Amino acid sequence: MAKLSMINREVKRRSVVKKYAEKRAALKTAVLSVKLDPEQKMQAQQQLQKLPRNANPCRLRNRCQLTGRPHGYYRKFGLGRNKLREVAMQGLIPGLVKASW
Repeated sequence: MAKLSMINREVKRRSVVKKYAEKRAALKTAVLSVKLDPEQKMQAQQQLQKLPRNANPCRLRNRCQLTGRPHGYYRKFGLGRNKLREVAMQGLIPGLVKASW
């Protein structure tokens, strides 16, 4: 089980990313725009840099919903490999069966 502080930090990051998503996207398009003059691009770049670091979606980390484990994460199920195996063996995931050949 991950430390509760790490899990809470990820929850906070997700909310910050969601809060600044529209503003960040608008500034990114302004920076990459061909039509704007260099002065306006520079202003947009500076405003983008003033946003909080945690507003950048690349700072997010996928974690298991049950344990908070950051490694061995399966996106399709939202679980870490350990808990995925436990839940699958209990038959709680429809359509998922253990392979045997």
